[in-house]
Amino acid sequence: MNKNSSPRLFLCYNINIMESFFIQVARMTVIQIITICGVFFVFSFLLSKVQAAILKNYSRSVGWRGVLWTAWLGTPVHEYSHALVALLFKHKINDVVLFSPDANTGELGHVNHSYNPKSLYQSIGNFFIGLAPLIIGPLVLVILLYALIPQGRELFNQLPSNYNLFTSLSEGIIKFLQSLFSPANLASYRFWIFLYFSFCLASHLAPSKSDLKGAWRGGIVIIFWLFIINIFALLINRDITVYILKASNFLTGLIKVYIYVLLISLIHFLLSFIILWPWRKRRN
Repeated sequence: MNKNSSPRLFLCYNINIMESFFIQVARMTVIQIITICGVFFVFSFLLSKVQAAILKNYSRSVGWRGVLWTAWLGTPVHEYSHALVALLFKHKINDVVLFSPDANTGELGHVNHSYNPKSLYQSIGNFFIGLAPLIIGPLVLVILLYALIPQGRELFNQLPSNYNLFTSLSEGIIKFLQSLFSPANLASYRFWIFLYFSFCLASHLAPSKSDLKGAWRGGIVIIFWLFIINIFALLINRDITVYILKASNFLTGLIKVYIYVLLISLIHFLLSFIILWPWRKRRN
């Protein structure tokens, strides 16, 4: 009895150790993915909801062509972002249509690209290509703020970079809005140019379903290799989560950018809802 049970206990013990090991690796990988990509996913979701509401305001009041008021600028920036990042990751650009609205399909533009699946660099690139408008578009919006609004840099710095502190977040947003819509700005034609261009860009930053599908292909590759790296790191008693958390400090600036973009999108939604209300009632 003892001779037979001893190997079984040894086998069960080793299975439990391996199970615990892989659970720890999986937990580390999930934390790292959330640390690296969580900001993109959260703000992508929020922006897509606000963007859908804005487009709904236009379509229900002045029809589908109402989106062209912002799409003529927002869509080319969106598609150019895909094309630029695709080139950075050495993808082949097969076709680029920066702006060609189609009422039947709802498509405004597209970028068709191909890559070598055997190339790890190009495969990972799918993730960044799919989310490219969320990287380049907000930077363009910040440049517009700096270029067209006096003291734009100081105004931007009023926004909080820590969205976990509600008091700090709300106070920073209120100060930003008060400074942005100051009497001096409202009296300047540069402010209205800035506001219109910002609406155009912010209304077309959210990734489409095809963008997310492409990003997911690259995301799977990233998750797989991160899991493998964590296995080897844990075998030598290393936890790379610490290094990833330190490297993610740059995300604080990115959070501030996304809060700014989200504010611009919400302002656009409210103004479009109020201004287009008479046309909406007339259509109903």
